[in-house]
Parts: sequence; C-alpha cells; structure tokens
Amino acid sequence: MTTENSVQDENNISTIQHMISILWPSFLVGSLTTILFFTFFDPNDLGMISGYAELDRLAGYSIGFFFFWFLSAISSALTCYFRQPCSRTNNPRSN
Repeated sequence: MTTENSVQDENNISTIQHMISILWPSFLVGSLTTILFFTFFDPNDLGMISGYAELDRLAGYSIGFFFFWFLSAISSALTCYFRQPCSRTNNPRSN
C-alpha cells in the first residue's frame, strides 16, 4: 500500500470513528490511572489538602477520573494529529 492510498483511506474514515479512536483508548487509560492513583491516595485526604474538605469520596473519584480521562484524550488527539503526513510543499529540503 502506498502512502497516497493510506492517506486516501485515512480521509474516508468518518468523524465519529476519529472521535471514538481518541475517546475509547483514553477512557481505558483514564480508568486504569484512576485505579492506580486512588490505590495510593485517599480522595478525602486530597480534599483536605486542597481546601475542598466538603467534597465526599465519590466526588473525588469522579473528578480524578475525568481529569485523567481528559489528559489521556489530549494525548490520543495529539497522536492522531501528529501521525498525519507533512506536505512536501513546505519542506525547504525537498528542492
């Protein structure tokens, strides 16, 4: 398969498939990092340190999960963005 064909195949993928290819792996990584992080740190202790002592444990777990999911989604999105080929017209060494 040539590079041109792979670029055409990439363009044929729908937007929803692009979104799922970013959100699903980041969801799995966010879940795993939440489990690992809260194995060592108690959300109530973190709430006391940060000044939000009124947050209960479930709120701490939820905030932590969405934080880790967000970071993982950014990483996945950047991976998808940077794997696109660069155009040769902007490359000064292609002369």
